[in-house]
Amino acid sequence: MKIFLDSIGCRLNQAEIESMARQFRAAGHEIVASPEGAELAVMNTCAVTNDAASDSRRIIRNIARAGVKEIIATGCWATLQTKDAANLPNVSQVIPNAKKDSLVAESLKPSSLIPHPSSFDLEPLARNPLPGLHHRTRAFIKAQDGCDNHCAFCVTTVARGESRSRPLAEVISDIQFALDGGAKEVVLTGVHLGSWGQDFNSHLRDLVKAILRETDTPRLRLSSLEPWDLDASFFSLWKDARLAPHLHLPLQSGSSSTLKRMARKVTPDSFRELVRAARDVMPAAAITTDIIAGFPAETEAEFEESLAFVNEMNFAGGHVFTYSPRAGTGAAKMKGQVKPEVRKSRNHILRGALDESAKLYREKFIGQTLSVLWESTSEMGEWGWQMEGWTENYLRVKAVASAPRWNQIDKVKLIAMDGESLKGEIS
Repeated sequence: MKIFLDSIGCRLNQAEIESMARQFRAAGHEIVASPEGAELAVMNTCAVTNDAASDSRRIIRNIARAGVKEIIATGCWATLQTKDAANLPNVSQVIPNAKKDSLVAESLKPSSLIPHPSSFDLEPLARNPLPGLHHRTRAFIKAQDGCDNHCAFCVTTVARGESRSRPLAEVISDIQFALDGGAKEVVLTGVHLGSWGQDFNSHLRDLVKAILRETDTPRLRLSSLEPWDLDASFFSLWKDARLAPHLHLPLQSGSSSTLKRMARKVTPDSFRELVRAARDVMPAAAITTDIIAGFPAETEAEFEESLAFVNEMNFAGGHVFTYSPRAGTGAAKMKGQVKPEVRKSRNHILRGALDESAKLYREKFIGQTLSVLWESTSEMGEWGWQMEGWTENYLRVKAVASAPRWNQIDKVKLIAMDGESLKGEIS
């Protein structure tokens, strides 16, 4: 059977889709790059913003229009809006997040192709990156799910449930499977990754140490980490050069009063000290963030305070989200909802600030030689092959190679800016 898999949103969604691909392949099915010609599709949806929910619905409709007669909707939006998901064209099943881990087995149970649905876990297959747009060299590994925080704006806690960690042995096994299949970079993911191990008296640093000790992964990257889960001692882990010098620390606002309304367990002062501690150990590290524009009751003064803090932090980049009310969250009921046009204006200003700091960060590395993992390649006739990939500190690099170098790591001298990327010469 030909199966099309797609997802939007966080890296955790991507990790889950990769796991599904492995299981479907082990059951003897083919993962295809587009919905055309597919007999089954799985869409891992997102609900973090109104736009994400809208995109989830749009993609499912597009899959149906492409001719897929059987679509399984899962993920956060499908979990929160089960009836709406079930009413979309050709959706045969809606599987909530709580049952997502058994999605493949359950979806194939009636089929004679898999008389024993759990058997695909017994014989590992070589890892194959998802085809098409998901043809990635990085392996996204799910280490944790759910969240016990109650940030006022976040619907993910409602959709994903309580925090729970995957056992260390399972995470190590998944990583080893990915490495055996040729992965050169492992990305640990979770809704609240920094809480890993708290449910069995352990800590994320123990997981990181175990991965570095028990596997030979060339690169290990951590996805988003809440600032309050870390302390200065955590950054000593980066003594191992395989740990990518890139930290994504969601700030959400640089205003102390706004952070309090958001129910965030961080202040500008504590965030500043954490970033300082990280840069003491890794002066060249990429520190990226998330910011919300137009949170309820955000005054002009609070916005200016937040903007000033963003400028002070000299982030290497980040995401700016225009606040959108999500049903079931505390913020949706707050008084003083900021006018949509004001939210959009503040988003534009914050994006400009982050774009400028990201540009300044990239410029620092012109003339330096860094390691690049090539993620995509395209032929350029007599000039060779156009390669694109990522440095360990998450800079996108383009270079020309005499032969395809996909999924290889090369030393590359960075020679010039190229929009949001850097041009390089392979050493």
